[in-house]
Amino acid sequence: MNESIDDQHRLKELEKTVRILQKKLQRSEVDRTELENASELRESVLKTVIRDLEKSHTILQDRGQALETALSDLKTLQMKLVESEKMSALGIMVAGIAHEINNPVSFIYGNLDCANDYLQSLLGLIQLYQIHYPEPIATIQAEIESIDLDFLKQDSKNLFQSMRVGAERISEIVTSLRTFSRLDESDFKMADIHKGLDSTITILNTRLKPTPVNPEGIKLIRDYGITLPCINCYPGPLNQVFMNILVNAIDALDELVEQGGMPESFVPTICISTELSPLNKVLIRISDNGLGIPDNIKDKLFDPFFTTKPVGQGTGLGLAISYQIVTEKHQGRLWYDSIPGQGTVFSLELPIDQA
Repeated sequence: MNESIDDQHRLKELEKTVRILQKKLQRSEVDRTELENASELRESVLKTVIRDLEKSHTILQDRGQALETALSDLKTLQMKLVESEKMSALGIMVAGIAHEINNPVSFIYGNLDCANDYLQSLLGLIQLYQIHYPEPIATIQAEIESIDLDFLKQDSKNLFQSMRVGAERISEIVTSLRTFSRLDESDFKMADIHKGLDSTITILNTRLKPTPVNPEGIKLIRDYGITLPCINCYPGPLNQVFMNILVNAIDALDELVEQGGMPESFVPTICISTELSPLNKVLIRISDNGLGIPDNIKDKLFDPFFTTKPVGQGTGLGLAISYQIVTEKHQGRLWYDSIPGQGTVFSLELPIDQA
């Protein structure tokens, strides 16, 4: 009997324990469900946040790219505006100078022949006097000896010849100025590349001459292709490209000479060569035996406003503008090869006619 009571008691205890465990299990199940729901919610919120972040990142990237493009466009526009204003002012100034110089030179050149004729007439008259009056009075004979009449007759020819050469030289400079300053031509024109190069060299001629720092001056070699045809181009801007590259070459040679330490046999040299390439394009090379271009700046050479010159001595626009003129205006190519310490070669490849 007692055993039966104990069994019932244990059974009740077991049932009670089972009920407690069931309640705990139910609570655990509820907690698990809540945790799963909370986890799903957190995951959903996290995914939403990640999507928003990715979207924001994409928007920021797009805006950053747009800002970089806008900045690049602004730099290009600024570069073109600065260069356009500079070249416009230069063109007006050069045209004015050429006009002012040309007028008096025309008077001088036009009157040289008349003045020479007058002098020859006077000398002829003196010769007649000498033929008919071979024994002049003492006063006249003294004056003849004083002015050295025989030398005067002989040297007058040389004098007028040198004056004529000087006037022609000034006329050539004026023509070169006019050729170089054709910066406002909006249409393609057939032009002689050699004339453009020669006009640029004429303008830079004083920088090639000997100086106290460089007593030998800069040697210029022209190696022009005799079969080079005229090309359809913007002559003025193309002359500007030649000017920019030649000025850089001269600056490099001047810097090298100022540094010193070169052998006595060294001669600062610029060589300009032209030829017709196998692709039937005009190829122009401008080389120097200067310092060369350091490896660490080669990638920046055509960047707008990049310059290695001191403040006030360079805008950093020369090569950038040149690259734009050659590649965009003329559908050509501009590149360079340089070895530090040995020199640099700039090469231009231009189509004869654009399709």
